[in-house]
Amino acid sequence: MVLPVTAKTNQLNHLEIGGCDTVDLVNEFGTPLFVLDKETIVSRCRRYMTSSSAGPVGMEIIYAAKAFMSLAFCQIIEREGLSIDVSSGGELFMALRAGFPADRIYMHGNNKTPEELIMALENKVGTIVVDSFDELAALDELTNSRGIRQKIFLRLTPGIKPKTHHYIQTGQIDSKFGFGIEDGVAKAAVDFAVDPSNNLDLVGFHVHIGSQIFAVESYKKSIEILINFVVDTIKDSNFYPEKLNLGGGLGIKYLNDDAPTSIEDFATTIFEAAVFESEKAGIDLPELAIEPGRSIVGNAAVTLYRIGTIKEVPGVRTYVSVDGGMSDNIRPMLYGATYGALVANKAGDEPVKTVTVAGKHCESGDVIIKDVELPEVEVGDILCTPATGAYGFAMANNFNMQRKPAVVMVEGGKAKTIIERQTYEDLIINQSSLDDFE
Repeated sequence: MVLPVTAKTNQLNHLEIGGCDTVDLVNEFGTPLFVLDKETIVSRCRRYMTSSSAGPVGMEIIYAAKAFMSLAFCQIIEREGLSIDVSSGGELFMALRAGFPADRIYMHGNNKTPEELIMALENKVGTIVVDSFDELAALDELTNSRGIRQKIFLRLTPGIKPKTHHYIQTGQIDSKFGFGIEDGVAKAAVDFAVDPSNNLDLVGFHVHIGSQIFAVESYKKSIEILINFVVDTIKDSNFYPEKLNLGGGLGIKYLNDDAPTSIEDFATTIFEAAVFESEKAGIDLPELAIEPGRSIVGNAAVTLYRIGTIKEVPGVRTYVSVDGGMSDNIRPMLYGATYGALVANKAGDEPVKTVTVAGKHCESGDVIIKDVELPEVEVGDILCTPATGAYGFAMANNFNMQRKPAVVMVEGGKAKTIIERQTYEDLIINQSSLDDFE
């Protein structure tokens, strides 16, 4: 497991992040609590930006907002020079409300509603990544009726199945995303998009093969397929793309045995493969783009829980139950994702016992970590699960009417709430009682 870059064990034997004692954070803000380290976020953004400038062509870094999003987080991403990709009207609304420049927003989604497309057009979103013929037709009609032109990418399906959980594989032939290259659908989409009678300005292609990928060889194959497709579009449709977006998906370290590729090596792999394939094909290499999400925010956050009960099942296991679970981190239940853990108020203590960390929900599958080594734990201890920055709060829910946690950002010994904990009143704010109908 990997903690944020500022994490350390302080003189009280407590876990400290961003100069803040996590025990103090829990006492002030409650649990469950997401703690987001600003220095880790900024550091990883800058590593991406530095790596992007080391190649023979430009490489745009586009943050994948689905990993984690808040007003403050969007503002950090913008100030560090990244663009952003959004995949819903809500994500677009938040990016705009945060003051993100519209021309640096990419609008994704395999089933954008008419309202979302209109919202994107009215706010002059820089690029819409088109995912289907229905969307092409709808966007053509909307732009024609408004007398405007809209930059678009076509999302392509390269037919690659990377080694990751099948729920987060997106580049294989059988996918809900994109236009298939192998079956000729992508070529037909290009022909539609470049037709001079419409108001669509095709500027590039997008591929994304999946998430939490360690084997960067998958990207080399994706680039080979994409460059070959570009050669075909030059020949058959007289279209040369300005930019190739290679998606995201770089894995992070959740456990000690995980060995993800570094940001720098990932960028080098992308550049080298793109140069090799373009030279082999005899074409000039377009500008590149990538869409990191998890690899920027994943290791920047931890989740803190209060241990409420400890249940010994003789000869079987010990259950350590915390005051959160599948409502703040559904990934273990949904994907079989694995996490490490430590006791934040005993951060320097050696592990002495194997336990299973369970959530508080009325669901037998609500297990956060099965069989993790911890120090001797007691009711009231603070359990910390690292690497929860990506798809933790972003996938939080109100199962069992659990309130969504607060998120605090820490830096230089100061903590700032960037997302308030929901109140019980928040849970019913949009509901009506029977009295309203009588």
